[in-house]
Amino acid sequence: MKRDSNQAKSHSSNLPITSGQQARTLDRRSFLKRAGTAAALAVGGVSTLPSVAAQSPSVRPGGGVLHLRSQVLGTDATGHAEWQTVITPHALVPAESAIVICDMWDRHWSRGATERVGQMAPLMNDLIKHLRALGVHIVHAPSDTMPFYADAPARKRVLDAPAVEPPPPIERADPPLPIDDSDGGSDTGEKPWFKAWSRQHPAIEIDQERDAISDNGREVYSYLHPLGVNTVFVMGVHTNMCVINRSFGIKQLVRWGLRAVLIRDLTDAMYNPAMRPYVSHKEGTELVIGYIEKFWAPSVDSRELLG
Repeated sequence: MKRDSNQAKSHSSNLPITSGQQARTLDRRSFLKRAGTAAALAVGGVSTLPSVAAQSPSVRPGGGVLHLRSQVLGTDATGHAEWQTVITPHALVPAESAIVICDMWDRHWSRGATERVGQMAPLMNDLIKHLRALGVHIVHAPSDTMPFYADAPARKRVLDAPAVEPPPPIERADPPLPIDDSDGGSDTGEKPWFKAWSRQHPAIEIDQERDAISDNGREVYSYLHPLGVNTVFVMGVHTNMCVINRSFGIKQLVRWGLRAVLIRDLTDAMYNPAMRPYVSHKEGTELVIGYIEKFWAPSVDSRELLG
């Protein structure tokens, strides 16, 4: 998969963390018990916020409360630095939410990548249909395939949207990835790279009357901004490449001030276990998900979105 060269910046959203406590994962039940004692911190900078309990959102029509997972650097009871997992409640407001399906192509130059995309595509389609019915805006973003969709109403819908200038991007830290993908990341032996794709995976249905198609970040912003979208869920491939680096990817969305959320069980990394840090492909993907949760955006499990 190609890396996207588009670079821009924006402010980060505030996320609560536990402070001066031992690391813990707050599931739904323990969250309700402990939320009132949690302190708050902003990713990338310290900020005093109300308690987590005070921030718990009320459910608005058509949505529900999600539990977004992030990681923050704190200290344990003995003062040693450690990464701590935090769950933040977020009210899903469908009309103000969108989902971007990143580079779920019909075929990839890596056999392993093609196989895993084929496994995820039907699951993604079920989620998309559910969210579409709720009123969430759907953006299909299969990069490098726009000629295939030249006459599609969903593509024309984006092209017809008046251009909207994004806000000035703000610089933020961009630490290196925890995995080495310099060999292209295929775990089935193929060498990068050639364009094997021509369209989005056919198992992912496009509603031509309601959805949007684009592989351009500014087009996506111009389409979503007039709709009042402030939260963008991202799923697709590959977590360490296009999902974070495309012009419509997580880094760019965050730099533009949007709330980006990774759907962590519907993504996959390009990682070869023969490369650093010499873990399984699954563990490599989990490391990248953790990287995103630490430095860029929270994640959510698709089962929560399905209700």
